[in-house]
Formats: sequence, structure tokens, C-alpha cells
Amino acid sequence: MIKSIIVSLMLLLSISAYAGSIDINKADARTLSSELSGIGEKKAQAIVDYRNANGKFTTVDDLSKVKGINSKTIEKNRDRLMVSNSKQ
Repeated sequence: MIKSIIVSLMLLLSISAYAGSIDINKADARTLSSELSGIGEKKAQAIVDYRNANGKFTTVDDLSKVKGINSKTIEKNRDRLMVSNSKQ
């Protein structure tokens, strides 16, 4: 029984950690606006448009290149952001 509880807790924690990560190279505007603090529909679409025009982000800090996204917004969301580097 204790093993079952431990396994369940580990699974829950791993799901929570995964669910909290938003890949700015793959997320659509709807996901960005609903999951990130200070990012509404217009800013989320600006992120997607920038990515489509300029290629994938290499770091989370590259979000500052998007008009309307500043370092304060990035810092508020940093723990939930990630950047994939795959060429898919």
C-alpha cells in the first residue's frame, strides 16, 4: 500500500512538472495566452508571428525581441517557460 502511494505521488509530481512547461517554440497563441501571466491574445499572437518570421527562439530571453514583451513579463513566467531546440 505504501509503495502504491509513493508511486502515485511520484507520478503526480512528474505530471505537474511537465504540465508547467510551455515550449515557446511549439505553443500556439491560445496556449500562450491562457497559460502565461501578462500575455493576452495580442501578445501571444505576436510571439507566434515573430517565431514564424524569424525562426525558433534559442533562449527564453529571446522573447524580449517580441514587441510588447519585456523582461518583467519574462521573469514572471520564467519558471514555466522552456525552449526546444529540435529542428522539427
